[in-house]
Amino acid sequence: MIARASNSEMHYRVLGNTGEKVSAIGLGGWHLSLKHVDESLAIRIVRSAIDRGITFMDNCWDYNGGVSEMRMGKALREGYRDKVFLMTKIDGRSKQEATRQLDESLQRLQVDHIDLVQHHEILRYEDPHRVFDEEGANAALVEAQAAGKLRYIGFTGHKDPQIHLHMLEVAALHGFQFATAQMPLNVMDAHYRSFAKLVVPELVKQNIGILGMKSMANGILLKSNTVTPIECLHYALNLPTSVVITGMDSLEILDQAFEAIRTFQPMDDQQVRSLLSKTAAAGARGEFEPFKTSSIFDGTAQHPDWLGEEPQRIQQLMSA
Repeated sequence: MIARASNSEMHYRVLGNTGEKVSAIGLGGWHLSLKHVDESLAIRIVRSAIDRGITFMDNCWDYNGGVSEMRMGKALREGYRDKVFLMTKIDGRSKQEATRQLDESLQRLQVDHIDLVQHHEILRYEDPHRVFDEEGANAALVEAQAAGKLRYIGFTGHKDPQIHLHMLEVAALHGFQFATAQMPLNVMDAHYRSFAKLVVPELVKQNIGILGMKSMANGILLKSNTVTPIECLHYALNLPTSVVITGMDSLEILDQAFEAIRTFQPMDDQQVRSLLSKTAAAGARGEFEPFKTSSIFDGTAQHPDWLGEEPQRIQQLMSA
């Protein structure tokens, strides 16, 4: 499942049905424009990561007002673009809004195409229906794919595994298969509304690339004082993930990710149970996963205008 490249510190895995080989660790874009990270440091982090073998770049149209994409775009100049598998996300549910956001992302990232574009924050049961409406966001991405603006299409969410499963069901009803799905996969998730238990097996069955995020939830999980950062990364790497995306706001955190790769060995069931026993009490009620139990992490809840208008046919039904 994992192979070490002879000239790299990194491990590489196959990205589901795409057949692409990507780094087992992905660089999270949100952290690149936090208050304590200036542009020069952000560029240095990205380029250092690539030089050491990280190929998967994560970003999003809405991260820090677009600054994260702009900084990554600058970092990918001078020959770095060809060394990476570039991913970003859009929030738009309507075809018009999705098209606008995708074009903005292309401009900010300064590229002519993006390798993977994902529908961001699929958090509500209505989101899949809006995405797959004939005037919905997926129609925009399929058109953009045909035009060469993007290569693969996926989706993300952090709220509830049942909504991920619903997204897969609605996609299947429309004859569509995603290339990837992104979700929280961490040592607390195993105990509460678990994506690892409910969604991951279905993605394996369908050969959809599994992108893990929130392995430490921006450090929130570590406040439980139950596990170390390396243990968090090892757990996520031990799942059938194609990529474990982790935020990097310093070169020291970049080193930490590579230390996790250097020391990773596949865990057997007993080792997994032993690790999860440390977090069972802390993780039982979702206390350290506020992205599941509050709206604090829900950008589209705070900015509903990002979603775009409801489908015209729904509006017409309401007015009839």
